Amino acid sequence: MEKPHRVLVTGATGYIGGRLTPRLLRDGHAVRVLARSRTRVEARPWAPDVEIAVGDVLEPSTLAPALQGVDCAYYLVHSMARGNGFRETDVRAARAFAEAARDAGVGRIIYLGGLGDPTARLSEHLRSRQETGNALREAGVPVTEYRAAVIVGTGSISFEMVRYLVERLPVMVCPRWIYSRVQPIAVSDLLDYLVAALDRPASVGRVVEIGGRDVTTYGGMMLGYARARGLNRVLLPVPVLTPRLSSYWVHLVTPIPASIGAPLIDGLRNDVVVTDTTAAELFPDIRPLDYQGALAAVIDDLHHGNIETSWSDAHGRTHASSHDVWTETQSGMILEHRTMPVAAPPAAVYRTFTGIGGRRGWYFANWLWRLRGILDRLIGGAGLRRGRRHPDDIRVGDALDFWRVEALEPGRLMRLRAEMKTPGRAWLQYEVHAEADGTSRLEQTAAFIPHGLMGLVYWYALYPLHAWIFRGMVNAIAKRSEAAAVVAELRESASAGSRALR
Repeated sequence: MEKPHRVLVTGATGYIGGRLTPRLLRDGHAVRVLARSRTRVEARPWAPDVEIAVGDVLEPSTLAPALQGVDCAYYLVHSMARGNGFRETDVRAARAFAEAARDAGVGRIIYLGGLGDPTARLSEHLRSRQETGNALREAGVPVTEYRAAVIVGTGSISFEMVRYLVERLPVMVCPRWIYSRVQPIAVSDLLDYLVAALDRPASVGRVVEIGGRDVTTYGGMMLGYARARGLNRVLLPVPVLTPRLSSYWVHLVTPIPASIGAPLIDGLRNDVVVTDTTAAELFPDIRPLDYQGALAAVIDDLHHGNIETSWSDAHGRTHASSHDVWTETQSGMILEHRTMPVAAPPAAVYRTFTGIGGRRGWYFANWLWRLRGILDRLIGGAGLRRGRRHPDDIRVGDALDFWRVEALEPGRLMRLRAEMKTPGRAWLQYEVHAEADGTSRLEQTAAFIPHGLMGLVYWYALYPLHAWIFRGMVNAIAKRSEAAAVVAELRESASAGSRALR
């Protein structure tokens, strides 16, 4: 790195922006982020290290303060989720942003667009990505425009569509676009390119096509993912499925809504491959992964439940913050959250949920836990025999019946990883938050990454039983915490009375 830069990141709560921002911070750059909501940025772990500018690229009056004093601005926003008219909206927003950047004296804009032959009959989505780059250049600010195809990473919407279809459908009836050529790129390589542009003056004013080491097809991507996950999948190409019909099918079997799926699928009819060597000439130190290498990183993230950002992050959660139960799907991970106010201090709540398991049991439906342990032993699992190392003390790596302590933040959080036999990977997490009046808010999260269709069937078939158990557990932890707090208060009062008598 030549010197630290002061940069603005738009779309910092989205998939790429949410990963780029901490990378820039680690490299020593001063980062300002532009977001419509300060609250959503403050929920990120890197929020204390950035400057937050509240604004919207569709509201030009909010852009000048965000761009003031900035060396370089990353433009990582798009309007596809808004539905019809996104193409015109994207161009209008880009023009407003470029004009504000010019007026603020910004040295350069770095933009992430889409691959595709501009002389071909591109889909509306791909055409929009390239028109947005052209609109950014109109104001005269130098632009480095990267063009990429499918980004391979947990949470990338194009890759997630492929991944969900493979995970959930043993036999896939596919339209002709499975034969379209594509050059996917690992998200880690994409981030390397975005960061490296800051210190490559030769990249200023250039269009740079980037991709991974392999050129394949969408069908090849599907079968490659299936092999990496150990799934047997069959593709049946048919000529009659239109992009709109395909988008309805994607809407039905994946969490991706048809409003987003339709323009994405329409774009799959275009070949999206790198056609020049600019990236290799400008960035010879970046050696992109091949598709299998990119998949290995995805599988490792799924194995450890490590999902840094997701395409859905930019749209926020669909539940209200006051709800005490909600479920969501994020990058293939199914999450059930339960929150509950507890009339006890956080320390009492933390002691209660870290004391779970072993001889003390699971606080609710212990007979079901024992039955699950017996069944697990019968099929070769760990069962409940392991208990726990100490009735009260706990540390990362400890066995806890058929769970393993994966993460521990003293006084705040415990995350357990399941080691019982399941068609997928499961976690159970407890977290306590302090309230202003000295009480607490307990959050329990059950997470599951299903392995193929059987994993999905397992989750939904057992969910009514699991929901009953999870509800009983969070209630039991709250009651035990409140009882422990009362006992502690009585002991403190008795001790104070004894000291007064002496």
